Amino acid sequence: MADSPWAGDACSLVEAFRSGERSPAEELEATLRAIDLSNLNAFSFLDAERALDRAKRADISQPFGGVPVGIKELEHVAGWPATDASLVFADRKAAHTGTVVERLTGDGGANPVGMTTASEFGGLNVSVTKLNGVTHNAWQHGRSAGGSSAGSAAAVAGGLVSLATGGDGGGSIRIPAGYNGLLGMKGTYGRIPRGPHAYMRPNTVVLGCLARSVRDAARYYDVCAGYDTHDPSSLPKLAGSWEANLGTFDLKGRKVMVDPRLGGLDIDPRMETVIEAAADSLIRDAELTRVDGSVEFPRLSAQWMMGNVATLLADLGDKWPSCAPALTDEVAIGLFLSQSVYNLRTAADAEALRVQANEAMATILDGVDFIITSTNPGPAFAAEASTSSSENSFIDWAKASRLAHKAMRGLLFGTRVGGSLAPKMPSKLLDFVSGKFPDLVSMGALTIPANITGNPAVSVPVGQVDGLPVGMQIIGRHHEDALLFDLARVVERERPWPLVAPAAPA
Repeated sequence: MADSPWAGDACSLVEAFRSGERSPAEELEATLRAIDLSNLNAFSFLDAERALDRAKRADISQPFGGVPVGIKELEHVAGWPATDASLVFADRKAAHTGTVVERLTGDGGANPVGMTTASEFGGLNVSVTKLNGVTHNAWQHGRSAGGSSAGSAAAVAGGLVSLATGGDGGGSIRIPAGYNGLLGMKGTYGRIPRGPHAYMRPNTVVLGCLARSVRDAARYYDVCAGYDTHDPSSLPKLAGSWEANLGTFDLKGRKVMVDPRLGGLDIDPRMETVIEAAADSLIRDAELTRVDGSVEFPRLSAQWMMGNVATLLADLGDKWPSCAPALTDEVAIGLFLSQSVYNLRTAADAEALRVQANEAMATILDGVDFIITSTNPGPAFAAEASTSSSENSFIDWAKASRLAHKAMRGLLFGTRVGGSLAPKMPSKLLDFVSGKFPDLVSMGALTIPANITGNPAVSVPVGQVDGLPVGMQIIGRHHEDALLFDLARVVERERPWPLVAPAAPA
């Protein structure tokens, strides 16, 4: 009997099943024991009885046959809780199973163990909610696992499962991958279907996984990517195998621009040093050609976030605004703020900024094949924190006291009334608040551009700061996901990263 879960990648676990070194049933038992003993708080729900039954019947000839996996809390599995990580929906059950979960567990053969924790509605890149409490970084207890795919990252890096699902609408795969030392791939928009019942706006969300290796993520693509009638934005399945094609592309001479700050964003200087060194190594190992220059994107994070809450309001329906006290303070404040400042003029400004972002990305990638930058502005911050910055925080001010709450509500009501008389005022106020309280837009500022433009981007572990992982982000052209896999594979081959956090059980 295995004493602890498999410490290798998911592909090697399948090989162990096929060779008889391990069985799906004993692996699942080890997984359930480890979850029970873990202090990471990575799972919000376990389906142990059915998982044990599936393990006994596992078909190990399938790509992930018998592999225990975590399913991100924002995805639906029929009969499981459908909480969206919120107290508002604490008692709701899923009536259907998402396409990607059906593919992963059907033709893929994976064994879903339970739901991994997420930030409420996927709205923040933190790992704390009123419903589930705090999820901890696998490398250091008390540090954030990131978000929104917090539990998935902690579970995989923490040695509980070798693979877990994730979603990335503004960095929610790459950010926790960077914080936890994992491979985090956000494919070209539409690469993996989001159906059924997928919202069309804001056209930024890409599903994927938190993986220990490049081949795990590539095999996940083989199993889950491809068109689905329930998601009109999904892309056709490409010929050939993502996994089999690893290492087959000629990277020599391809051009790359290195800009750790992505156009001047404020990041920890130590992160910049690590990224520059890792980029130099990759350029040398893959025989790339470095092109001087810097990236210049319009700063549209605030406008983008304001527009995103339309789908949240659709989810809440007539529960809003009476449900506000049950919501995470940051989510409630975001909803109030959005209702006050988001009007037709704000939407127009946001759309104009998005066009500018598309043009900026296209112009850069007309001249180079890849952009290398940092995934996160610094190492993982405090697990209980609501933002990655503790200084000059709008959120902290807004929730500091009842008086501040009332002041904010009054201010926002005045803004809504004023906006009807002067339509440009909310947009100008949003720009002002963004400058005054940079925490509103700094979280995810390095990752959001690739979501806005739909480009593929991957976070690759490349080192540490203060003993915590650093992720290097590589952005590529639309539909050239395979080239990003190959670049990540070069890093993995030449400078392999720990598959499980040193602090996790061996």
